[in-house]
Amino acid sequence: MTDAEPSAVAEAGAPEPVEPPPSAPRPATGNPDHPAAHGGGLAGLALGALGIVFGDIGTSPLYAMQTVFSIDDGAVKPTPSDVYGIVSLIFWSVTIVVTIKYVSFILRADNDGEGGIMALAALVREATKSHPRRAALALMFGVLGASLFYGDSLITPAISVLSAVEGLELAEPRLADLVLPIGIGILALLFLAQRFGTHRVGRLFGPIMMLWFAALAVLGVPHIATHPTVLAGLSPTYIVSFVVDHPFTAFIAMGAVVLSITGAEALYADMGHFGKRPIRVSWFVIVWPALVLNYLGQAALILDDPKAVDNPFYLLAPDWARWPLVVLATFATVIASQAVISGAFSVSRQAVRLGYLPHLTVRHTSTHESGQIYVPAVNWLLFAGVLVLMVAFTSSDKLATAYGLAVTGTLMLTTTLFLMYAHTKWRWPTWQLVLTGIVFGGLELLYFAANVTKIPHGGWLPLLIAAIVVTVMTTWQRGRQIVTGRRIELEGPLPEFVQKLRDDRVPRVPGIAVFPHPTNQTAPLALRANVEFNKVLHERVVIVSVQSLNVPYVPLTERLTVDDLGDVEDGVVHVTARFGFQDPPDIPQLLRDCRSMSEELDFDSDTASYFLSRLTIERGRSGGMASWRTRLFIGLSHNAATPAAFFKLPLERTVVMGSRIEI
Repeated sequence: MTDAEPSAVAEAGAPEPVEPPPSAPRPATGNPDHPAAHGGGLAGLALGALGIVFGDIGTSPLYAMQTVFSIDDGAVKPTPSDVYGIVSLIFWSVTIVVTIKYVSFILRADNDGEGGIMALAALVREATKSHPRRAALALMFGVLGASLFYGDSLITPAISVLSAVEGLELAEPRLADLVLPIGIGILALLFLAQRFGTHRVGRLFGPIMMLWFAALAVLGVPHIATHPTVLAGLSPTYIVSFVVDHPFTAFIAMGAVVLSITGAEALYADMGHFGKRPIRVSWFVIVWPALVLNYLGQAALILDDPKAVDNPFYLLAPDWARWPLVVLATFATVIASQAVISGAFSVSRQAVRLGYLPHLTVRHTSTHESGQIYVPAVNWLLFAGVLVLMVAFTSSDKLATAYGLAVTGTLMLTTTLFLMYAHTKWRWPTWQLVLTGIVFGGLELLYFAANVTKIPHGGWLPLLIAAIVVTVMTTWQRGRQIVTGRRIELEGPLPEFVQKLRDDRVPRVPGIAVFPHPTNQTAPLALRANVEFNKVLHERVVIVSVQSLNVPYVPLTERLTVDDLGDVEDGVVHVTARFGFQDPPDIPQLLRDCRSMSEELDFDSDTASYFLSRLTIERGRSGGMASWRTRLFIGLSHNAATPAAFFKLPLERTVVMGSRIEI
């Protein structure tokens, strides 16, 4: 170990992502905290969906049309042919990508009622488990999608709030210099408030967004009435004419048109909160019509006054309505920001459960909804990143150049995973897969290609963020594999160790000892150390292995398997605890809930002591990873939350015993 260096500390007991056993069914309502278990009227759920699901896409009219006409130094002109072509592009983009792809198709691919790209990747992984390479590819697509989502989570709060506050420049030009400080102040309050949870103000989100979508429609209708010929822009023939007459301009414009569908992934990611039907009802009845009317209104305004391209959204409103509109837009963008921040928390927790991020401190901010969580490390990293973006880019139109790649990349990955799932699980015929791939994938590929041209002007940002996150996730996953292999060598087989305890008649002392441990195949290092150094064994020894299943929730009746290890009288028992990636992995609470399920667990868990195996990781010459990745893994281990916090163990009754491992 001449080249070794002291490093981080990792602790055994981390959950392993596994396939659910045959005895573990997948009902969406298996967890009483699952939103689907609470029921609720369709109208109430649809209103709630307005406040959470549609915040991002609902605020796109603030900047989408404006960005189209400002991109590439005004390559798109406010002429009738260009305006009709752009509004037609926006309408059909929203129709094809959101209405047809997400609302009609993607929502059908749910993981026990849950959605999102990582949940979809888990679905594909399960469906392709007989083909390991496909399963691994699906998980990699999920990691890439999650990485791009983190980029979206950084850019969305910055661009949304800035675009709303920029309305101050129109309402009162003297306040132009205050736009950036006010935007930073609003977001600072938003991130500071995360630790209190959204449940106290969540009930206000739906009505506010209802008012927002009503305002979108009301702002657009008068201008459509003044210039009704703008309705002709709904015809796709104007797209053809625009592309034929100005092919390069149309290609560049697509890089900005994609901003009109930002937030489409939220339809899928937030499906578990409200269900498919409320989301579909909200979209078809309220959101889609309001968006179309507003975009048509902006197009009509530009046709009447070409100078309105500077800020067509706010110029839709009469002078007296500018201030109220700025306030309403600010509320709407805060809600949109909240949606992606909460999404980042959820994605982070899912990544931890699937073994792609180290243990993070997760705080539940609601006693009723398990999905309402606060992850301090992610919150403050996002806040720092958002601040850097706002100071560096200063305005929403500059940030828009960095936005498209994150959106289009996620769209393409979702389409790819969906096609893999449709092929494997639904047995779609080849012609249907090809047609779907051409329509959705082809359009999204054009969007992506158009946004590639933005790379020198800020498009590099989401790629850089994604590259960093992918590197972190894959390094942690690979490092865990190496550490697990080394640890297994040290631990030795559990059956042999237990038999040796019986043969040696180790003295017993009163008490209950619980050992969190990843597997039932090897002996916990803490248990070995306790016996070897203290020469005693507790009257009751419970080894708990936590498995993180690739499903959102596991019902309580299916969560526990008890193994007496061949002797019901020796007081040594192994327990396998299964958690879905949306279940809080609370071991003491689990033991309390399952006390009546087995005689071996009929004890007061509030008197138990918990023993953790602490692994000091050192850099050696084993060559398992590149040197820089080894250092990164060690650094991540330093900042990982301890299993004591992850498993909600009482610190006053938790003992940590250490060993050393080289990687």
